[in-house]
Amino acid sequence: MNMLSSDAASTIIRVVIAGPLRGFFDYIIPPELQPFEWQPGVRLRVPFGRSSRCAILLESDVTSPFDRQKLKPIEAVLDQVPLLSGGDIAFLRWAANYYQHPLGDVLFTALPARLRRGEAPLHLGRKGWQLTAVGAVVELDQLSRAPKQRALMALFQEAGEALDREAVMAGCGESQAIIRTMLKRGWLEQCELPPLPLLPRHSSNELAPTLNTAQQQAVTQASEALGQFSCFLLDGVTGSGKTEVYLALIEMALQRGEQVLMLAPEIGLTPQLVQRIELRFSTVSVLLHSGLSDHERERAWQQAASGLARIVIGTRSSIFTPLPELGLIIVDEEHDASFKQQEGFRYSARDLAVVRAQREGCLLLLGSATPSLESLYNVERKRYQRLVLPERAGLAKPPKLSLIDVSNIRLDGGLSPQLKSAIRDTLDRDEQVMLFLNRRGYAPVITCHGCGWLSSCQRCDAHMTLHFDDGLLWCHHCGQQHRKPHKCPACGHSELIPLGQGTERLEEVLKQRFPDSPLLRFDRDNMRRKGSLEKMLKVIEANECSLLIGTQMLAKGHHFPGVTLVGIIDMDQGLFSADYRAAERMAQMVMQVAGRAGRAEKLGRVLIQTRHPDHPLLQILIREGYASFAAEALRERRETELPPFSYQVLLRAESTDGLQAMSFLEQAAQQAHQLSSQVEVLGPIPAPMERRAGKRRAQLLLQANSRALLQGLLAPWVVQLDKLKLARRVRWSIDVDPQEMV
Repeated sequence: MNMLSSDAASTIIRVVIAGPLRGFFDYIIPPELQPFEWQPGVRLRVPFGRSSRCAILLESDVTSPFDRQKLKPIEAVLDQVPLLSGGDIAFLRWAANYYQHPLGDVLFTALPARLRRGEAPLHLGRKGWQLTAVGAVVELDQLSRAPKQRALMALFQEAGEALDREAVMAGCGESQAIIRTMLKRGWLEQCELPPLPLLPRHSSNELAPTLNTAQQQAVTQASEALGQFSCFLLDGVTGSGKTEVYLALIEMALQRGEQVLMLAPEIGLTPQLVQRIELRFSTVSVLLHSGLSDHERERAWQQAASGLARIVIGTRSSIFTPLPELGLIIVDEEHDASFKQQEGFRYSARDLAVVRAQREGCLLLLGSATPSLESLYNVERKRYQRLVLPERAGLAKPPKLSLIDVSNIRLDGGLSPQLKSAIRDTLDRDEQVMLFLNRRGYAPVITCHGCGWLSSCQRCDAHMTLHFDDGLLWCHHCGQQHRKPHKCPACGHSELIPLGQGTERLEEVLKQRFPDSPLLRFDRDNMRRKGSLEKMLKVIEANECSLLIGTQMLAKGHHFPGVTLVGIIDMDQGLFSADYRAAERMAQMVMQVAGRAGRAEKLGRVLIQTRHPDHPLLQILIREGYASFAAEALRERRETELPPFSYQVLLRAESTDGLQAMSFLEQAAQQAHQLSSQVEVLGPIPAPMERRAGKRRAQLLLQANSRALLQGLLAPWVVQLDKLKLARRVRWSIDVDPQEMV
């Protein structure tokens, strides 16, 4: 922290700016901005080129390599206190260095959208309404023909004070339209209400359930590490009660006066977590994910950063949220690929959780029924401690898994006779059925019966999926959409045939075969509206539907006690993929989906349709479980020297001219060879999907047996890449610890 010197006009400060700009920028402080305490983490408005940009202060009173006469003065100070602490900036700097991403972009990633744009922070006060002088003297009898207005006016007059939305909802229900009418008439006016009184830093709403022996052992062992860095892998089968272990540790952290950060892989999982936590604890908890509006997200961010919110539940970007009293980090479903950001700043929230816990000196708990091979390897190397929940909680028993060989069977809309029979038997017992198909839309492709034309994307090496409900052909890779043609674009034939199954087509078939059974479909197309997932979950909990169809958003973390049969329509794509991680993800998905069956007293059953029932890894998974599968997969990775037994960096390049992308990567490969002979350079080669969104894509892989070797090469390599002429003609990116090779 540096106070402004008497020679303020010549004091030099160093800032970063959002965007793909590596390095820092120096400015001088104009006399009119003194006195001010120049602390790292405050936002500034600075001139940049022909415009002004929002910047974040890194250092003050620095020595610049540039002539100070040529340095521009800053234009304005946007914050009186830092938005990011010194510890936050140090953590973000570490992340920027490790993932080789511009620091300015990383720091701005940690801020809510409005603050990134340079807007003033929101006040934490509440918005409300109060009667105007005119409204205060309105006679209720005047409103006899407008009963809703009369009820609302009576509520305000009886209260005699301003009311917020919650108070209005409690008194009169949803009244936004009535309020707008009364505002127009001048009877009400908006006002700012003070923040609600703080809840106790911790108290319990309800008694926690009695933990079983395995749960209690896990809680006891992990709780001994509270107040210091330690990493535990909570390896619990689906339905074993991992959430109760989380809640017990959260309660202990709250009792110590600490904040808790809980990461979930999907937005769909967060409402249930929030509900469980609000039922258990009387303390301020907030939600952070991309489904919130800018104002909602910023308000939650500020409550967390100020210490008001004691529990923060969020998706991957929440790992950057400032938390001044952080004492516990929980990563639920730690194996999930959603924790890796695949565009821009390509970070892993799970891996950064380990780094942040270590820097903060706090406890980290990674939970999963199907732990990643990386986490199991870290247990093997004694970096993590393993906590095991081997059995389902209560009276629930593990489901029985069976394979259905569909290689020589005529399928009915993707359903085998054996699966249809099992569905009918289950429905006849008034039990619920869940069918999993990780492919939304009606059909993956349509074809012409006359000439064989296929609905291919003009911008990608992919087919366009038919979405029957919308009447669209949709590329799921670049987002391009077209109306479904009435005749073949190639030959004019009128018979266009859908090939393959998506969730829409499966829904159509099931409605035809089981017309008396209420059905719900869970996929991204059905969840576009805010609150739609919560509504569907309530329908399921009330046992108002018998058939559930869904993609992976239905498979993770949800508790459906009425489901006794799970059918997996097609998982074969994970057995023969070019991506070496595909088999691991297939096994994790199978076990996660299977875990939805038989979570109450009734025994669950899982039927998996496959054309390769004799595949060795699939046989191990079905007969011996995920632990045996993971052990065999780790053995294979060790023999082939693939992660986690090596470390990788993927350099991607794309251009409208495919030759330019390859030429850039060839030059990059030459530089990598010159910088280190101990790092293996593989490629360049075209990407598995070479053409995407109109660009030709290629990639270069670096691999080493030592993370330090790889990191030692990266910093000078990226500097050299920036200087290549082709670097300005192609779009390129660095992906450290890549999770996808497509």
